[in-house]
Amino acid sequence: MALMTPQLQARRSPVDGARRAPRPRLATVLTGAGVALLPWMVVLAKTLPQTAEVSHWSTAWIGLDAMLAAGLTGTGMLLRRGDPRVAPVAAATAALLLVDAWFDVTTSAGTGGQGTALLLAAAAEVPLALACAAVAARRTG
Repeated sequence: MALMTPQLQARRSPVDGARRAPRPRLATVLTGAGVALLPWMVVLAKTLPQTAEVSHWSTAWIGLDAMLAAGLTGTGMLLRRGDPRVAPVAAATAALLLVDAWFDVTTSAGTGGQGTALLLAAAAEVPLALACAAVAARRTG
């Protein structure tokens, strides 16, 4: 290690000595993609219809719920075992729960199911998302 330049030494992880390469190109691509979405959101806001008939609606929702079931079950099992892989699973599950709550509430607006969607979001989906986010943050920090 003494023969390494200071730049290479700075890139080594203090925990296990493994070299960690910076990812400036990936960071630039991801940042650019996020910024590029901003004008696209304006285009969508101006061009998308207020209502739409959707094919395979039930398949989409059942698929999302299947992912949620897998994420919640996986998070619980990994957490019980103390497995460090729980962090990314919990983070992904938190994101899916928030997406589910968002779409439940927004797609039910003005319908008889809006109250149920709001109740489920407030009493189940958002609290579970916060719990999963806490698990992810605690296991990664």
